[in-house]
Amino acid sequence: MTVKQLSMPELVDACLELGVSGVGLWREPVQSYGLEETAKLVRDAGLEVTTLCRGGFFTAIDPAERARALDDNRRAVDEAATLGTDTLVLVSGGLPAGSKDLHGARERIADALGELGPYAEERGVRLAIEPLHPMFASDRCVVSTLTQALDLAERFPAHQVGVTVDTYHIWWDDQAPAQIARAGAGGRIHTFQLADWTTPLPEGVLNGRGQIGDGAIDMREWLGHVTAAGYTGAIEVELFNDALWARDGREVLAETAERFVTHTAD
Repeated sequence: MTVKQLSMPELVDACLELGVSGVGLWREPVQSYGLEETAKLVRDAGLEVTTLCRGGFFTAIDPAERARALDDNRRAVDEAATLGTDTLVLVSGGLPAGSKDLHGARERIADALGELGPYAEERGVRLAIEPLHPMFASDRCVVSTLTQALDLAERFPAHQVGVTVDTYHIWWDDQAPAQIARAGAGGRIHTFQLADWTTPLPEGVLNGRGQIGDGAIDMREWLGHVTAAGYTGAIEVELFNDALWARDGREVLAETAERFVTHTAD
């Protein structure tokens, strides 16, 4: 999504040119290009699909709506398996229309995880709960902290359910370093993502993720936390940013790779 202006073949070519060995994919572009076609494209290029994003949106109260969400998540698990990634990132869902019951919404997430965890395990896929910044709690994700994400994940085996650590969403939380250590001790850090925090936020706030180095987050500090917790997996950069999307995608990808090295290397 950092360079969603690139087609799938253009993305793969640009990654190969830059020496980027892995790519996190989103379901919508994959479905647009074709699931089997995308799987073959990345496989033939020797690229690792690090994660698939996203499943989730489990908080509906209406039984039919919940059933549709579960069916869609099973499809997402199947897509992840086809692409060869072992991690499906989950954005859990906001409050249903007219509801103010955060506790009930979080319990419905737990219920959904209980159904999906074994299904995912059978297909070699782990579920990674991503806590989102509290500004998204009402409409997008009632899981706002790593503490909340781990409280849900730890109801289930670590090989079924873990967490996504995303700097954009947790950098403000002084409890997050301790929760990263907790997640690492339990083998539950399933992916680590970088994006910077820049202000003012754009209208709608969703597309406000800043390029690495442009904002307030110390990337080395957070990399240090996940490394100390034992994480050795891929590090993704996920930027939702209209200004970046308006630029040449290959240029943005090259800049992002350069910023990654500059702001994470010792």
